[in-house]
Amino acid sequence: MTSSTIFSGVSPISLPAAPTGGDSPLTLRDMLFFLRMRWLWIAATTFAFLVLAGSYVLTAEPTFVANTQLVIVPQVSGSEAQRAFAEDAFIEGQLEIAKSSDVVGGTVTALGLDTDPDFVDQTPSLQDRAKNWLMGASSEPDTASQETAGAGARDTLPQQQIEDGRIHDRAVATLLNMMGVRRIGSSTIIEISAAASTPQQAVDIADTLARQYIQKNIAMKANASRQYSEWLTRFVSEQQRGLAEAASALASFTSNPRDQFKLAELQSATDARRTLYENTLNQLTEAKQRITYPVSDATIVSRATLPLSKARPRSTLIIAFAAAVGLGVGFALALIRHAGDRRIVRPNQIAEAGGLPFVTLLATSRTRNGHSARFLAAGTGSSSSTAPAYPVIPGMAELSATVVGLRRKRRVVIGIVAVNPGSGASTIACELAMLSSISGAQTLLIDAAAQKSSLSKSIAPHSSTGLVDVLDNGELIQTAALPLTPTLKFLPLGKVEAVTPAIRLSSRRTQLSFADLKKEFDAIFVDISAFSASPDANAIAPELDGVLVVTSHGHTSIDDTMHVIETLRNIGAEILGAIINHAPKRIES
Repeated sequence: MTSSTIFSGVSPISLPAAPTGGDSPLTLRDMLFFLRMRWLWIAATTFAFLVLAGSYVLTAEPTFVANTQLVIVPQVSGSEAQRAFAEDAFIEGQLEIAKSSDVVGGTVTALGLDTDPDFVDQTPSLQDRAKNWLMGASSEPDTASQETAGAGARDTLPQQQIEDGRIHDRAVATLLNMMGVRRIGSSTIIEISAAASTPQQAVDIADTLARQYIQKNIAMKANASRQYSEWLTRFVSEQQRGLAEAASALASFTSNPRDQFKLAELQSATDARRTLYENTLNQLTEAKQRITYPVSDATIVSRATLPLSKARPRSTLIIAFAAAVGLGVGFALALIRHAGDRRIVRPNQIAEAGGLPFVTLLATSRTRNGHSARFLAAGTGSSSSTAPAYPVIPGMAELSATVVGLRRKRRVVIGIVAVNPGSGASTIACELAMLSSISGAQTLLIDAAAQKSSLSKSIAPHSSTGLVDVLDNGELIQTAALPLTPTLKFLPLGKVEAVTPAIRLSSRRTQLSFADLKKEFDAIFVDISAFSASPDANAIAPELDGVLVVTSHGHTSIDDTMHVIETLRNIGAEILGAIINHAPKRIES
């Protein structure tokens, strides 16, 4: 038996039989237990997300944002409601003009951004790819459509000009993603923001965008005035001809007046023509002045200033978001792991599923000098200075008291069987036997674990006779049962040949009878091979007064445990209770 299996600390927790019907409500204790069990999953997931967020914050290129503000003076008239509606429409139109390709392209050309790697890099970043994917747009230009649209241009333009145009368009598209134009509240002030890798470049781009927008506004107004002036010029010529004709008709009629009413009519028509001609001429003059001296509808009220800190990445926000997401994902993973974990970690798992009278939780511990204790060797006696002080496992006294209570119900011969090897069943059998003898009861400890006789190898490694020999000759019990203390005897396994002692005992054709042993001993503990490693438990369990099932915390599954319990019950064995061994101190507490 290995030291990790043999020597384990305990803190027993006896539970009454739990009702099997209905679902128990979630309690604060359940939640605290979940956190104690799965805190490492939550902490590890949160830490992983924080590492990813920290790596991004440390490696991401900082982005600085500068803002330029302009005030717009809408040229609208009408009633108050009409002016408000027209003003909103006018400003919305100006916002779109500020984001037009002419304004952005002029900025790219003015600042030479088409030669800046930050604007013409053909490989989009992961953030840009995710943004374009979410927006349903491709991060790469539509090459096919460009080739189709520019097929004729390739025939006339050099290849270098075509490539320069593509680079310029790419820089324009990049700048469009790095700028923003918005209206501040319901005022007539608009704000142009620009992002760049350096503070000075962000300032230059924001101011240049504002200037290009003003130039675009002036050019649009000048172009509109020019078109209006051309139309007025043609209209003035028409009015001039009409005025000349009206004046000629009036002069002809005045030289030979025949009808005073007709004269008055011609005079009125001539005056109206002259007035219209003069007004049109004045408008033409004003239009030419607007062409010569254009005035913008927008004025810069606040130029961009150097940003004092980076705008992106927002380190605090990213770290907080990563922590929140990490906690959420970690909690979800921990819940999934907890719900799908079939290993035994709590006593109520067996108590509720198997309806057992009690379930004891034993915690792993060591002796005071840091070394594992030894079994009491045969012949040392209780007075030996090398004998360990019992109970070696702290808290085993409570479990022993429970077993004493079972003796009052005539449960004298008790078998200890583990679900899987390495669960510490031999240790528990030895401890129970030793505590029973200390209480004054005549106790017999039998090693029937033929698969792995840890007790015989540790307590009586040189014994010549054992259980195998007693089965053939019952009188050998007097010499085969080795006295460990005045009230405790140990019957080693002996040399096993073809059939194990447990299977031979089940035949009831041997020289050893548990009924005869009960007349001599007050308590008999039988160490049986693990259920999964040997069929001995199925054979001997019905011959015993009861069986204690031993599991290993965090290793034995509830399915395997229930299979053992149901199998033993089906063959007629009585399951007295269960023991969860090797539990961590934090679970035991």
